[in-house]
Amino acid sequence: MTRAPVIALSHGGGPLPLLGDPGHKEIVASLRTRVPQLLRLGTPEAPRAIVIVTAHWSERTPAISNGKKHSLLYDYYGFLPESYKLKYDAPGSPEVAEEVAQAMKDEGLQPEMDAERGWDHGVFVPMLLIHPAADIPIVQVSVLSSELPSAHFSMGRALSRLRDSNVAIVGSGFASFHNLRIMFSRVAGEPAFRKRNEEWSHAVSGAVKEKDISAREEALSKWREWPGAYEMHPRGGAEHFLPLVVCAGAGGEGQAKSYTDSFMGLDMYSYYWE
Repeated sequence: MTRAPVIALSHGGGPLPLLGDPGHKEIVASLRTRVPQLLRLGTPEAPRAIVIVTAHWSERTPAISNGKKHSLLYDYYGFLPESYKLKYDAPGSPEVAEEVAQAMKDEGLQPEMDAERGWDHGVFVPMLLIHPAADIPIVQVSVLSSELPSAHFSMGRALSRLRDSNVAIVGSGFASFHNLRIMFSRVAGEPAFRKRNEEWSHAVSGAVKEKDISAREEALSKWREWPGAYEMHPRGGAEHFLPLVVCAGAGGEGQAKSYTDSFMGLDMYSYYWE
């Protein structure tokens, strides 16, 4: 059976990728073209399900959506009325959710099922661009409020087991930079900040692209010590970085590849293991 890929993607800001925002042009293009190709959509090797680890759901223990159908959670505010009428009618999968839970238990984690919570915009916004046909089951998974890199890497190791049965793993976040205070100020456009962001992204790529999974885990365990870590992801605000840590654990042995999309004049990195 086909071994499914792992992709840690940049999902953009709120519903803006779906609203024609010019600043999201490259992110939208990648979600419409690159990611479907990486997922082998439209081919006999398309995944039987997609597990999406979302930055917009933090819980004490790993939470897993296990309903046959989930509503959408419009967890953004102040946007056009049309952004609250979006629909993504893909099925859920209690069966795949149970596989996720069992894999996490085998890894020593204590997952909890949630059949009620809607799919947040970390799921439905990118998926409306990646796969508008909405005919592949989705299972949404939270990150952890503890922000511990070791626990998130363990979540990824657990999810890696599902790849052998052609379940794709997607991390939906914004690993290169997610600091709203800076985003909405002039700082992001300053040459000095751009240089610091480049240095940060170099450190992230160096760790994520470690071929040896143990070396990768060790490198990512110290990510808060890297220069710029608290500027790119403020204290208590690591949730947009953590899906990448999960994906790094799910990637297994071998080197990740990456692509970049320009956003606010910065390179937003997405990483993947085929």
